[in-house]
Amino acid sequence: MIPSLGRYKIISEIGQGAMGVVYKAVDPIIDRTVAIKTINLNLSRQELEEYEQRFQQEIKAAGRLNHPNIVTIYDVGKTESVAYMAMEFLEGLELKDMIASGKLPAADNVVDIIAQVADGLWFAHQQDIVHRDVKPSNIMVMKGGIAKITDFGIARLPNSAVKTMTGLILGSPRYMSPEQVIGKTIDARSDIFSLGVVLYEALTGVAPFDGDNVNAIMYATVNTTPPPPSSHSRSLPPMLDLIAAKAMAKLLDDRYQTIKEFADDLREVRRQIDSVRPATALKATTAPPMRSASAPPVYVPERMVDTATIPMNAEPNAKDDESGKALSLAKTFDSFDATLRLAAMTDQTEDFRDYITATQKMRAYKGKIEAGTPLAPKPAAAAPAPAAAPAERKPTPRPTFAAAPASASAAGPASGASGYLAMLAIFVLALAAIGLTIALLMK
Repeated sequence: MIPSLGRYKIISEIGQGAMGVVYKAVDPIIDRTVAIKTINLNLSRQELEEYEQRFQQEIKAAGRLNHPNIVTIYDVGKTESVAYMAMEFLEGLELKDMIASGKLPAADNVVDIIAQVADGLWFAHQQDIVHRDVKPSNIMVMKGGIAKITDFGIARLPNSAVKTMTGLILGSPRYMSPEQVIGKTIDARSDIFSLGVVLYEALTGVAPFDGDNVNAIMYATVNTTPPPPSSHSRSLPPMLDLIAAKAMAKLLDDRYQTIKEFADDLREVRRQIDSVRPATALKATTAPPMRSASAPPVYVPERMVDTATIPMNAEPNAKDDESGKALSLAKTFDSFDATLRLAAMTDQTEDFRDYITATQKMRAYKGKIEAGTPLAPKPAAAAPAPAAAPAERKPTPRPTFAAAPASASAAGPASGASGYLAMLAIFVLALAAIGLTIALLMK
């Protein structure tokens, strides 16, 4: 194991890949743990000079990929035989190891992981960067289900820069798009095909395109159509069959045109999966148990009793009064004093100032209140008006003829009947007097 690579001090070897070794290292300048991925180069002097300019472009491209679902690149560099990339050190599992364990993730988890990877690729595609080597070993799943895609930049190295090995070409044969296999110019839709292959394998545990050698795999990629994922597991939603088929379409026009469309369909499947599940968000899933009549009473401390809800006339052990009797007021109750206290308690003295002033003046007035004024008390209908004191009695003026109609009108029906009887009595007495006079004259 090499002791260092550039300024990085190598701590241990994490793993080996077809194109190089992955190391755990430390950046001594800022004391940060990083992961370093290398790729072996076998270049002539002329090829190295030609590659130098391309590699500088990869450095700039890696610096633009700042996204939550893309591993953060800290630094890139190269020696005469090795190119390397220093990136954030992730603690988690590669999707490849999760598939190889024999215990596949649940379908909803797979959908979440692939949708997150699609989000990262969509961001890269908007920066005009194509990954070219999307595969399970380049997808890291961290704690909490966060997925990040790695190896941007290295996958775009020129074919001649990769050390030739038996059966090794740029990209992994099982995940290559048909246009990659036949050597056509590729675009972002090549990443869509590769991610569709990853989705299929993560759902079923089986690679959709396989063979005994690289040539057989490449032939299957270009010419065969795999069975739908649900043929391997009937519990998978049928919509995933359609999504996988569209993502792995041979013709570019039949495939998803953007990886965002791919991600949107995956999230729609996720929504449908959640819609058939019982709701578990509420902690209170059941009502409190009903108490039986024989159950012992529950003691409630006095401090928990809300006295604001107790009726004003409530007494201990008193039964509910359903008669609706009105509360009686104390004889000493003074409404004006109560109004003053209430105004002071509610800080509304200013609002009642006119009423208070007028009432105080009325209470302080000791003179006689003339009848007919607004402040004059109205006599009760049943009780006669109290007689005035002798000293204050005034002569009552004799009513005139003009005032008689008003008096009769004011007396009402009872006074009119009494006047009629009096006139009738006078008339009878007059007749009697006339008759008596006539009788005396005749004698």
